[in-house]
Amino acid sequence: MLDYDREADTYDASRGGEARAAAAARAVLDLIPDTPGRLLDLACGTGIVTRRLAAGRPALRVTGADLAAAMARRAGARLPGAVVRADSRRLPFGTGTFHAVTSVWLLHLLDPEDVRAVIAECARVLRPGGIYVTTVDKAAAHDVGSDIDAVLASRLRRPARDETATVTAHAVRHGLRPAGQASFRGVGQGRSPRTTIADLRRGWFTQLPPGEPRTEEFAARLSRLPDQDRPRPDPVFALRAFRKPVTEHEPYRP
Repeated sequence: MLDYDREADTYDASRGGEARAAAAARAVLDLIPDTPGRLLDLACGTGIVTRRLAAGRPALRVTGADLAAAMARRAGARLPGAVVRADSRRLPFGTGTFHAVTSVWLLHLLDPEDVRAVIAECARVLRPGGIYVTTVDKAAAHDVGSDIDAVLASRLRRPARDETATVTAHAVRHGLRPAGQASFRGVGQGRSPRTTIADLRRGWFTQLPPGEPRTEEFAARLSRLPDQDRPRPDPVFALRAFRKPVTEHEPYRP
């Protein structure tokens, strides 16, 4: 996993900046009722999306939480007094505290057991009737059918920890019910051959460690593609929403 304390200074600029944050926040808010209450944004990072969630739902008291100190500091500058350092696997909040919980670009980073733990915690801190919204299938979103994807098609891939079916199964196991879906474009995140080579050498492709011969073989093939600096299409990210039933015995209707 990347060192997100080190990433904090450049994170926004390297991930689509305000345009991507705006697209993400709009899609998340489409899945959250516009009613008073409290919202927890897990792994809020620099707060670039969290701030827009707060602005888009003035009736909600928004709290951001992130484990990386540098990320939490940046988020705190955007939302003074509303950001805490916290481990998403062991949240420092009481059961039934929040009307909504969001996790954008978190589950794909975690080990399978941690995915289970995070979803269990999200279910725990939600109040009955509350909504949990999370991104799913992040790695698959980056496969846009480009010539870059064709070059990288033969690389080893780890199983997706945030696969929709897996996330849904964990959510249902912890008493949540599917409640909707949405998508948004990762504005400014279309890869070019040159940026993909740089990402390879930074270790962004988890099964291709920097400096290994396999990594350099892929880099060499990418360097022969045309239009080295032309971004290919932006990825389209998927969101899923889950609702905590108002009563324990509320039936599940798939």
